[in-house]
Parts: sequence; C-alpha cells; structure tokens
Amino acid sequence: MANQLSSAMKENLLKDQQDEITSYHLYNKIASFVKDEENKKIIEAVAEDELKHYNTLKVITGRELKPQKLKMFVFYWITRIFGVTFGIKFLENSETQAITSYNDKVDSVEGLDEIVKDEERHENELLSMINEEKLNYMGSVVLGLNDALVELTGALAGYTFAFQNTRLIALTGLITGISASFSMAASEYLAKRHEKEENALKSSLYTGMAYVITVAFLIIPFLLLNNPFYSIITTLVIAVLIIFAFNFYVSVANDYNFKKRFLEMAVISLGVAAISFLVGVLIKKFIGIDI
Repeated sequence: MANQLSSAMKENLLKDQQDEITSYHLYNKIASFVKDEENKKIIEAVAEDELKHYNTLKVITGRELKPQKLKMFVFYWITRIFGVTFGIKFLENSETQAITSYNDKVDSVEGLDEIVKDEERHENELLSMINEEKLNYMGSVVLGLNDALVELTGALAGYTFAFQNTRLIALTGLITGISASFSMAASEYLAKRHEKEENALKSSLYTGMAYVITVAFLIIPFLLLNNPFYSIITTLVIAVLIIFAFNFYVSVANDYNFKKRFLEMAVISLGVAAISFLVGVLIKKFIGIDI
C-alpha cells in the first residue's frame, strides 16, 4: 500500500498518523489524573479509538511513528489548568482540519472511511457524555461574571468623571463590588433554593467568587495608575480581555458560537460604561460637587 502512494499523499497521511498516536498517549495521560470513574472510562475509550486510527494508518504508510512531546506537554497543561472537557474539546477542535483531510482522501485510500465516521460521530458522542463540575455550575459563573462586568465597569466609569481621584475611585469601587458580590451570591442561593436544587450553596459560592475575582481585576488599574482616565481605559481593556477569555472557554467547552457571545457581552458592558460615564459628567456639572 505504501509504495502505491504519491509522496505528497504519504506525507499527509504520516502527519495524520502522528496526530493520532499523540492523541492516544495524551488521552491516556489525562485519564490518569481524572478522578471521576465515568469520565475516566470515556477518555480511555477515546484513547483506544485514536490508537485504532493510528494502526490503520500505520498499515497504509508502512511507518512506525512516535508522539509529538511538545504538543502533549502543551495540551496536558491546558487540561490541568482549564479542565478536562475544555482540554479534550480544544484538542478535538484542533483536529478539524484532519477530518477534512481524511474526507479528501477517502475515495483514493482504502480504510479511511471508518476513521472519518469515528472522528465525526463516535468521539463527539463520547465527549458529550463528559460530566464536569466546572461546566455544571457555568450558569452561576456566567451570572457573577456578567453582573460584575456590566455593573462595575459602569460604576467605575461614572466614578471616574465624578471623583477624578484614582484612590477614591478604587475604594468606592471595591466597596461597591464586594457588597454587590454578597448580594449576587445571596440572590443566587435563594433562586436555587426556590427551584429546589440540592447544591444551592455551591452555586451561590461560584457566583460570588466569579464576581469578586472580576472586581479585583477591574479595580487594579486604579491602584497602580495615578491618572483616572488612563485607569478607566485600562479597566475597559481588561474587561474586554476577560470577556474574550471567558467566552472562548465557554464556546470550546459547550460548543457555543464564540463571536456572537463575545460581541453581545462586549457591547453590553462597554455600552453601560459609556452611559455611566455620561451620567457622571452630568452629575458633576449640574450638582457641582468637587471631591
């Protein structure tokens, strides 16, 4: 079979083959630290699927290959930091081009049709079964993060023109943010209790923590910079970066439309900030109080 392949075709298949053996070893490495037995079984099953693909390609190319250690290192730590579901889905998304590559060669290389079926159907079914706590409480995290971004960017923008003192803005923003985080956590707890959910307390903690962490990031510029207007610009940049990072994570882990969710959150947060800044201008102008 290998002798019948063109050099370009063989090179392409060897790349696919190395991706498969790399994924096999990586999935097994990930499975070794997963505590949930169901998740472990799912990941190990995916690993065996990747090994099957590798062996199919090995028969076709006539070559034995080793995994890519750098790719294994990078994706292993992505999974450790951001969670199993994110890591595996991020890895699978990076192989989308491989599926296209397989489809292009199905008619000319025997045995690839089964790999395509596995990549498009079987692995996605396995991955959709993964149950991870981080994702189960994603709604609570979204609530805390969204509210912190919208409320605090707006409040800080208003305070910036009204006070024009970075330390005072930081202090006021911190008090506002911490108070709001307790309020949001309590509201989430009561809402979940009303819905008769068992883990209402844990949901409220996720909401509160997401709020507090976001508040900390948004206030940092006012503690480090002396110019309030540079501070609010930096805060808005941080807000956009938080929105970008969070929506990228959610879009990968939950298969959401990244562009739509990112633009929606960014427009709302920046829009509220702009309106609040104008309110601060008007209040300072008409009330005439200088602090």
